Amino acid sequence: MSLPKLIVQITIIGGRIFGKALYEAGRQAYKNAQHRPILAAGGDAVGVQNATSMSITDKLTREHKMTADEARLILNIGKEEGIEAMMKQFDHLFKANTPKPPPEGISPAAAAKLPQPHTSLYLLAKVVRARERLEAEVVGLAKEQIIGKEAANAAAKEPPPPPPS
Repeated sequence: MSLPKLIVQITIIGGRIFGKALYEAGRQAYKNAQHRPILAAGGDAVGVQNATSMSITDKLTREHKMTADEARLILNIGKEEGIEAMMKQFDHLFKANTPKPPPEGISPAAAAKLPQPHTSLYLLAKVVRARERLEAEVVGLAKEQIIGKEAANAAAKEPPPPPPS
């Protein structure tokens, strides 16, 4: 066998192998792009995908892109704890993640050399969103209770329909 013929055959076989591998990788990438696990938190919060009813809670979940349970986990409070506990945790987490101003009387160059405490704007935004979500939940439930009471009062004031004859 001549050397040029051998090089051409190796190139063709290598090209086939590479082409098949590339084709299979593309197919697998397409399958991965189409697959959305139920509990995966792709671009949305986990519970946002399941918030499909027209209840106030689901509406708030879609608006804030966070479930009430997620907000409670972020603020580290339980379901039975009230607004006071939520605000206490919020204040603590907000203060812990807010950048501290440099001490007074120090030049900006000297202040830049001082060690900076670690703060996270991402965590700060999550804490604020969690508080907003839980506050909206409290307001929404209060409105729902008021509407329910008004509907019950309106139903009590209406005379009953006459019996069929």
